[in-house]
Amino acid sequence: MSAPLREARIDLDALRGNFAALRAVVAPARVLGVVKADAYGHGAVACARALEEAGADWLGVADLDEALALREAGLRAPILAWLHAPDVDIPAAVAHDIDLGVSTIDQLERAAHDGATVQLKLDTGLSRNGFTFAEAMTAFARAADHEARGHLRVRGLFSHLSNTSREDDDRQLALFRELADAARDAGLNPELLHIASTQAAVHRPDARFDMVRLGIGLYGLPSDADTDPVALGLRPVMELAACVAAVRHVPAGTGMSYGYIQRVERDTKLALIPLGYADGIPRSASGRAEVSINGVRYPQVGRIAMDQFLVDVGDDPVAVGDRAVLWGDPATGVPSAEDWAAAAGTIGYEIVTRVGPRVPRVAR
Repeated sequence: MSAPLREARIDLDALRGNFAALRAVVAPARVLGVVKADAYGHGAVACARALEEAGADWLGVADLDEALALREAGLRAPILAWLHAPDVDIPAAVAHDIDLGVSTIDQLERAAHDGATVQLKLDTGLSRNGFTFAEAMTAFARAADHEARGHLRVRGLFSHLSNTSREDDDRQLALFRELADAARDAGLNPELLHIASTQAAVHRPDARFDMVRLGIGLYGLPSDADTDPVALGLRPVMELAACVAAVRHVPAGTGMSYGYIQRVERDTKLALIPLGYADGIPRSASGRAEVSINGVRYPQVGRIAMDQFLVDVGDDPVAVGDRAVLWGDPATGVPSAEDWAAAAGTIGYEIVTRVGPRVPRVAR
C-alpha cells in the first residue's frame, strides 16, 4: 500500500509526554500550553484537547478568533488571547469566558465597558506591545478603579523575555517585579504573574512566577541552542512525509528543476516528492536538505518548487509510492525539523509552523 500524497503525522502521545516532562521541571508553577498559529502548525484543536486532558492549567493563543475556535470545538480550559485588532469583539470574549491580554489604555477602557476579565501586558524590553513603565502607572490606576466599581477583573500581569542574554533577562525580570509591586500599590491583586516561555521556564527558575507559557518545547523542538530536547525527555510531535510521486533515471550532467542550480554528477535516479514551498517547504533550503526514504537519508537536489522537489537516490530501489519523510524524530534516523532549519538558515519554529493547509494533519 502506497503512502498518502502528503501528510503530517501528529503524535499526541509525544505531546502529552512532553507536557508531563516539562511540567515536572517547572513545578509548582502553573502551565499555559501555547496553541497559537494552529498549535505551531500541528493542529490547534487536537493539540489543545490533548493538553487539556494532560492537565494544562491554561491554553494560550494570539488572537480572539483562535480562542473562539477552541471554545466552538468544546475546549473548556481557561484561555488567554493577547493580540487584538482595534475592533476586537470583547463581548464575544466575555460570553465565552476568554481572558484578554490588554496592551493599551483604549483596550482597557473597552474591556471595562463590557465587563471583561483581562491580563495586563507589560513591555519590559521587547518594544512590541504592552504598557511601558510610564503607561503602566496610568493603566494600573484606571484598572484598579474599574475593578473597584465591578466593571473589570484583572486576573494577571504578563510580559515576555527577549532571551538575548542573562544580563538582558535580569534587567527585564527586575522591571517586571517592580511593575508588579506598583500594580499592587495601585490596589490590584493579580493572581497570575507570568513572563517565561519555554527557554526561561527551563533555564530560569527565578522567571517562573505563578505560571509559565510553554510553546515550542511542547512540540519537542529546542527553544534555543543551549536546550537539548532529548535530555529533557522531549520528542518531536510532527513527522512530515509524502509519497514518491515519480522516479526517473538521468545521465550525468542533467540539470534539475528551475535554474539548474545543480546538475547530476553521475548517472543516477531522481525521486520526485510532492511537497513544495506552497506547503511550507523552505525554498532557501534548496540543495542543502535531506529526506529519508525506506530508512535511508538522501540529498534533496535542485531548486525546491511550489509543489515538488527532487531527491537523488542513486541506484537504490526507490519506487513510486514509497514513503518519504522530510522531518520527524531523529531518534528514528530521519532528519529533524532543526536539520531543515539549518539548511534554510532559520529556526525550527518556522519550519513546523509554516506547513501549509493542504497537508492533512493526521493526529494519533
